[in-house]
Amino acid sequence: MIVECTAAGLSGRPAGTVTRALLCLVAATTLVLQAGNAAAQTAAESWPNRAITWVVPFGAGGVTDLVSRKIAELLRTRLGQPVVVENRPGAGGTIGTEFVARAQPDGYTVLYASGGPMTIQPNLGMAKLNYDPLKSYVHIRGVSSANQILVATAAAPYSTLAEFVAYAKANPGKVNFGSPGPGTAQHLAGEMFQAAAGIKLTHVPYKSGSSQMTDMMSGILDVSFDYLAVLRPLIDTGKVKVLGTTGAARLAALPDAPTVLEAGYPDAVSVGSTWVSVPAGTDPRIVGRLSEALAAVLADPGIAADLATNGQVSIADKGPAEMGPFIVEETARYKRVIESAGIAAH
Repeated sequence: MIVECTAAGLSGRPAGTVTRALLCLVAATTLVLQAGNAAAQTAAESWPNRAITWVVPFGAGGVTDLVSRKIAELLRTRLGQPVVVENRPGAGGTIGTEFVARAQPDGYTVLYASGGPMTIQPNLGMAKLNYDPLKSYVHIRGVSSANQILVATAAAPYSTLAEFVAYAKANPGKVNFGSPGPGTAQHLAGEMFQAAAGIKLTHVPYKSGSSQMTDMMSGILDVSFDYLAVLRPLIDTGKVKVLGTTGAARLAALPDAPTVLEAGYPDAVSVGSTWVSVPAGTDPRIVGRLSEALAAVLADPGIAADLATNGQVSIADKGPAEMGPFIVEETARYKRVIESAGIAAH
């Protein structure tokens, strides 16, 4: 049926005018929606045609930032558009993570996501977060996972995991371990290990990693859990000794360091992960293109070498279908240890 929607078409026709007006409104709305859909389709098909903002929710210079910049540079070459790294640190990574959740879902704001803001912080007070780790994003592809390293002061009377556990059992509460603060991945690694090993350690939180490492070298701290990128200088100079790692498999960078799994503590396995996400509602065609580009970039030998040097391994095999269940599993695992240890938000 053809309906005249001009002023002339409606004038002088009182009967059915309301019906015609409604039909005209429906027709106009349909045209607008069709135009919008066509524009969205064109935008998705032409993506990317301008610079992409690559948000890192931590400060510049850290291992997360350095690795992500190399990935961003390879993506620039792959996609043919600038990929501009933007550091948005603060509140344990939640500020930058929230920023991306609120961004336009057009594929031009991308998050270099990590477990802290996505799987730990939600368990420390979900009401304080203005994003949902599952509903606010499309998680595109995994990047890396990293074991933590358990190190002791050079003068410690134990040099292996078995010796350390035996000493801690004989001296309950007298052995302390440091972390960058309550609820951090390093703190949770210590809580998981002492629960799995049946020992009692005393947690000493710090406001900065540098002061924590200073106390490690001076012997004020007995042991610490942290990542290889942080501990490497101390390990290489003999200022601390490696007792083991928190992973399920040995690190290529520390082939002689046993894992907590080997030592018989599967519940102490703890790894920190990173991946790439975009705001929820991003067109599936954009998600697909970015996922494919990331898979190609992460297969680059240079990226693999950088990850290995920093004690990380690739998890690029986890695509959009695998990332959701992975985050659910990690969140549930951290929830158990946080509730068991009675850790509160700070």
